[in-house]
Amino acid sequence: MTDPSATFLLFGATGDLAHRMIFPSLYNLLADGLLPEDFMIVASGRTEMDDEAFRADIDKALQKFLGADRYDADVATRLRAIIFYQPVEAGNAAQFRKLAKRLDGRAERGLSVYLSTPPSLFAPTAQGLAEAGLITPTTRIAMEKPIGKDLASSKEVNNGIGALFDESQIFRVDHYLGKETVQNLLALRFGNVMFEPLWNATAIDHVQITVGETVGLEGRVSYYDGVGALRDMVQNHVLQILSIIAMEPPARMDPTAVRDEKVKALRSLRPLTAETVKANSVRGQYTPGAVGGEIVTGYADELGKPSDTETFVALKAHIDNWRWQGVPFYLRTGKRMPARQSEIQIQFKPVRHSIFGRDGHGSGLEPNTLIIRLQPEEFIQLLIMSKRPGLERDVRLEEVTLDVSLTAAFAGQRRRIAYERLILDLLAGDQTLFVRRDEVEAQWTWIDSIIDGWKEAGIKPSPYAAGNWGPSSAIALIERDGASWHD
Repeated sequence: MTDPSATFLLFGATGDLAHRMIFPSLYNLLADGLLPEDFMIVASGRTEMDDEAFRADIDKALQKFLGADRYDADVATRLRAIIFYQPVEAGNAAQFRKLAKRLDGRAERGLSVYLSTPPSLFAPTAQGLAEAGLITPTTRIAMEKPIGKDLASSKEVNNGIGALFDESQIFRVDHYLGKETVQNLLALRFGNVMFEPLWNATAIDHVQITVGETVGLEGRVSYYDGVGALRDMVQNHVLQILSIIAMEPPARMDPTAVRDEKVKALRSLRPLTAETVKANSVRGQYTPGAVGGEIVTGYADELGKPSDTETFVALKAHIDNWRWQGVPFYLRTGKRMPARQSEIQIQFKPVRHSIFGRDGHGSGLEPNTLIIRLQPEEFIQLLIMSKRPGLERDVRLEEVTLDVSLTAAFAGQRRRIAYERLILDLLAGDQTLFVRRDEVEAQWTWIDSIIDGWKEAGIKPSPYAAGNWGPSSAIALIERDGASWHD
């Protein structure tokens, strides 16, 4: 499967994700000459409309989400010319037959199907494609998260798709893997000789991963309540970042080798129990407060009723293998945080013996810290100790920052939408940045242990005012180990 797909079939084309991310990404790929020759985009949704009406709708979305500096009328005209709309509803065989007629003769040249729909529609949509004769050895299918709501339901979803597609044809999307800085973790670890020898329990004290959102429900009421931060963010984005940080060096940069090592790390996560979950997890739910100087309502007010769904979670995780034994991984994510921030902090251990400081005076030494910011701005900072300038006989040390701003370092290059990378890899059949079935199931196995522990221990969400980094118990989670969150 090396030839790029000649056709991109998008289900859920009238939805928010398609308008905000997928079509702007296709526009950018077309503008840069990266789409195959004679490329065709077939958009599908339940709404009845013709090609021209849908094209006009997409043109408005491009002007809104690309911005005036990026939108070019000529490129937009070229994109509209290759977009076709076909209304299709899961379970409607007649509509699938019309879709197949529209794609007549193109499926054999490679068809990439993108499911931007609720997971409950994945299997019925795939079944409709099969009955219409649109699944061939060159058909690829991509699925947006969530893949189920627990291990059992994820297996149902995967079994439904797996009955019709080989695993080599299935592309499970986690858009964080399309981010430049997440991919840069691989380059940082395995492309620089100074990091890998220190990337273990001998030199690292602990690791922090923070994914903070300033938004609340934002129109996701029907999806989010009953799902919560653990399933919505930790199960996929946070654990994917963790797996890249924790994985062993793959033999080569290919889909099998990289994902083999990621799944080993995920399977090494120590399950939580009803006892350990009390000390190693925090659930929170935001109440009224202020974010960015704006007064916002609480979760229950937005929802319109009381709820036990958590909007914040903090976890202390352990990876039980040779490399990471004894190194805690502190994970936190939440809504209505003070800042939209995705960040990794690698906290190194202090030097074993300090030669600085005499006559009982402290050395002023701080352990080295590596900070990798994923969003909104992208940078890598290394905090090191340096001599303070001066003529004092006692050497005075201060912490200084070696700062690499990826935005500044690559100032001449446009920052890519994560979906550009993922769509391009889907069309080419490269699965490296997509999630394999055993990864999904390893993630759910660990998440299920936490959910079961919460139920058994009767742990309910603690309130926190919007605009704060979660409940005070989240601070205690890390500070009782002598560390603190990097805010």
